[in-house]
Amino acid sequence: MSTVTRAYLDQRLALAKRCSREANLAGVKAAAVATIASAVPTLASVRMLPWAKANINPTGQALIICTAAGMAYFVAADKKILSLARKHSFENAPEHLKNTSFQGTGRPHPTFFRP
Repeated sequence: MSTVTRAYLDQRLALAKRCSREANLAGVKAAAVATIASAVPTLASVRMLPWAKANINPTGQALIICTAAGMAYFVAADKKILSLARKHSFENAPEHLKNTSFQGTGRPHPTFFRP
């Protein structure tokens, strides 16, 4: 049984804070892009299309734009968190688990199964 030192816990906490900061930044960038990408066609269609002008009020326009931005934020932040977790778990893995090359049984694979 091993003991956990204070320095180890501080290091892990600093790593978690850095990862969450990176994920937040990735989410904000994606939300900004999604806001522009959804605002331009939404606002343009409300100005030009008679159906959209009659049926999409300002609250609906804001809802369309904010939904796209919110979804983009959470998808990008989640992808970033998962990629960083995968990277850090691979760094801390034992050496015998880091070898991910395929050690086959000697049987040839069909072309669609080749690594």
